[in-house]
Amino acid sequence: AARHPAVQARVAVILGVSPRFCVGLCTIDTPDNARKLAHALVDQRLVACVNILPSVTSVYKWNGEVQDDQEQLLVMKTRCALKPSLTAFIQANHPYDVPEVIFTPIVEAGSSAAYLAWVTEQTAPADPRSP
Repeated sequence: AARHPAVQARVAVILGVSPRFCVGLCTIDTPDNARKLAHALVDQRLVACVNILPSVTSVYKWNGEVQDDQEQLLVMKTRCALKPSLTAFIQANHPYDVPEVIFTPIVEAGSSAAYLAWVTEQTAPADPRSP
């Protein structure tokens, strides 16, 4: 029963977790690729902002061997409704075979309402009347 969507929605309301906004995380190989992907995501209005955290160490197993790599971590602020499009865009434009794309909801209660309004504005469809 805990996995039923109505129960999940009620729990989210009780906890103050807003399904409207989320933070996405994605690792990528080089600073140049991180900047290119971040710019494309903002330009496509899939995210309002991307923080690039340089040189995180990732330890994981790939093709049966433990890897220890330096990567860049993209911290992306967006609307949860854009997760499918954001994930698809990253998968189509990322150098890895299996890019990390994970999300966590933003607790709206106590968060900056002005910032979340800005996230909404920046990720809304572009005005076709704009130059």
